[in-house]
Formats: sequence, C-alpha cells, structure tokens
Amino acid sequence: MKWQNHMIIGAAFGAVINPLIIPVAVLGSTAPDWLEYVLKICGYRVKHRTVTHVLLYWLAAIAFFALVIDYRHIGLGFAIGGFSHVIADSFTIAGVPFSPTSDARFHLFGGKLRTGNAGEYVVAGIIALMCAGWVHLSPASFKNAPTLETSGFIPFFYDWKKEYDSGIVDGAEWRENRLKFI
Repeated sequence: MKWQNHMIIGAAFGAVINPLIIPVAVLGSTAPDWLEYVLKICGYRVKHRTVTHVLLYWLAAIAFFALVIDYRHIGLGFAIGGFSHVIADSFTIAGVPFSPTSDARFHLFGGKLRTGNAGEYVVAGIIALMCAGWVHLSPASFKNAPTLETSGFIPFFYDWKKEYDSGIVDGAEWRENRLKFI
C-alpha cells in the first residue's frame, strides 16, 4: 500500500483508541517501512515486508504499552499505527509474515490488492469509515478521554471561538481563522 493510505488507516485506528494519539499513530503507520531503512543504516540487511512487518511483533508492542507501561499513550499510539500498517499490507498479494519463525504469509480477504490500484484506496476509505462509525456510535468509550477543556492545548485543533471569548485572540484573528478546523 502507499503511505497516504497507511496514514489514513493509522489515523482511523488511533481515533478509535483516543483522538489525541492520532499524530503518533500516523507516525507509527509508516514505521514498518522506514524502520527497514534505519536497520539498513545500522548495517543489517533487511528485505521489504520481513522483520519489521511481523504481525506478532506489533501485537506484542500493543499489549506491552496497553498493559505494562506507557507515557500518555505515546507508545500505544505508535504500536497501533504499526499494527494498522501490517494489517493494511495483509490485503496485498505479497501479504505479511504472521510470526518470525514461519515462512507462511498472512493474507486478509485473499490478498488480492496491488499497490497503487484503486482497490487500495477503497479499502482505506472503508476502514476509515468503519472506524469513524465506531467512534461516533460508541461515545461511552470516550467518557474518560481528554477534551479541549480538560487537556489544555491541542496543537492540531484550535477552538478559536473559545480563545476569542476568553480574550486570547482579537476579533481580526478570530475572523481570519474561524473557519479553519486544522
């Protein structure tokens, strides 16, 4: 899959967990590919979709950060993004390794997608819509999630009306930015 589709799917998976981890999930959604380059720079020869694309590694990372230790869900967001990358690559013909000891490849829905074809964009859109539906239909899971009022500054989503009402920005700045959502 192309990186933009990995980012869309990673953001959607991150939003299901907690909207505040979306940026870290997007970074993690490209990690299996750029980690290959990091390993090559460190002197390890790595083929594409091998060591960094092992499904069990990303599941173990999710379990570790969800159950053992995590600072502000940064590790969990990164691991969710990496897991979403591996799941998305499992839709392709090449598939991904399920475990490090197995030569068999893991495929979802028969692994019929080719990188760059329209089907990949359709799958990314369907996954994003499913995650958006999940977030919309299950607000009870977000009752403890931070909001603008409880967490303070969120760098990607400004509340221009609130900043204008509290006197932080003037009328000209509010008019200029009131329709900008990001």
